[in-house]
Amino acid sequence: MMLEPLQTVMIFKKNCEPNTVSAGEVIFKQGEPGHLMYGIIEGEVQFIIDGKQAETLKAGDVFGEGAIVNPDHTRRSTATAKTDCVLAILDKERFMFAVQQTPMFALEVMRSYSDRVNALRHLI
Repeated sequence: MMLEPLQTVMIFKKNCEPNTVSAGEVIFKQGEPGHLMYGIIEGEVQFIIDGKQAETLKAGDVFGEGAIVNPDHTRRSTATAKTDCVLAILDKERFMFAVQQTPMFALEVMRSYSDRVNALRHLI
């Protein structure tokens, strides 16, 4: 059984302090190094890849995990708050803690990542 998005957000809330981001604020830019991943507690985040609108994620979704798991730690997109957002932020240590405490969390992150990759394939 997979975790519901709200359960995923609850794991983030237990392991870190939420951060408020204003609509229009850039969370990270494509090509930058990154060492954090995010969970959307409230709001929407839009993603641009090579100057093109790629996707919009909503509360309960996770993003930025690629920078934690890829050896080069490079951001593959630009993430901008589409609305005012409340984000949970995890570094690698907190991510590993969440995975150890709730192994299904890892599957939820993998599912989210896989769904987004498949959706992006259809845009190409």
